Amino acid sequence: MPLFDVQARLPDSRARAGTLELAHGRVRTPAFVPLATKATVKTLEAHEVAALGYDMVLGNTFHLFLSPGHELVEELGGLHRFMRWDSPIITDSGGFQVFSMGHGTVADEIKGRSPGVSADGVRTGAILAIEEEGVRFRSYLDGRERFMGPETSMGVQAALGSDIALVFDECTPLHVSRDYTARSTERTHRWLSRCLDWHTEHGPAHQVVYGIVQGGVHEDLRRESAQHVAASACDGIAIGGSLGEDKAQMYEVV
Repeated sequence: MPLFDVQARLPDSRARAGTLELAHGRVRTPAFVPLATKATVKTLEAHEVAALGYDMVLGNTFHLFLSPGHELVEELGGLHRFMRWDSPIITDSGGFQVFSMGHGTVADEIKGRSPGVSADGVRTGAILAIEEEGVRFRSYLDGRERFMGPETSMGVQAALGSDIALVFDECTPLHVSRDYTARSTERTHRWLSRCLDWHTEHGPAHQVVYGIVQGGVHEDLRRESAQHVAASACDGIAIGGSLGEDKAQMYEVV
């Protein structure tokens, strides 16, 4: 059976329902995926999440990298055993959380919080440096300097043993300039290649890798990014980054 099987389509529309076949089970799509940020869905035990009918949960690579650490999770049998969840798990790359420390969060944008902004709209903060190799930042837990790049992210997700791993990318918000968004998107494409190369050499056989489309709210950048990711060797495609100021712009971007 293919990784994704379309089982129904809505006439005169691109809407469709299907199933995603992963190492730890089948995911019915479209799907709502609860956040298990630190290996748990808040207020619920794993069996309660399953009883509610959810097929997959999302673990947060960045937070698990900082605490308890991917090495410990791997030592204890991987994320599935660690959280006692037998169904599929998708892990994000950690890029959104890392860059939120510099760019600010969506809530910051909505509430107009703007701590230290450079000429091209990039905020200064816990990020120490954004380089081609990756990002150096200070941990929000203890202030120690840490590093995350494409290979780091893929290594953490391999240790966690998730069913779907997302490539490391920069999530650019609305307030940065178009020029910065373009340069960031190009770097994200280079990081995609490095993530795929690492996974080919070292990744677990059961794990599939999703590329991420970036480009902010700029249609030409989005189209270019979508074409680049679609032409790569990734197993699936995710839509990342800022999707606009409101639902109308979000629908336009998507």
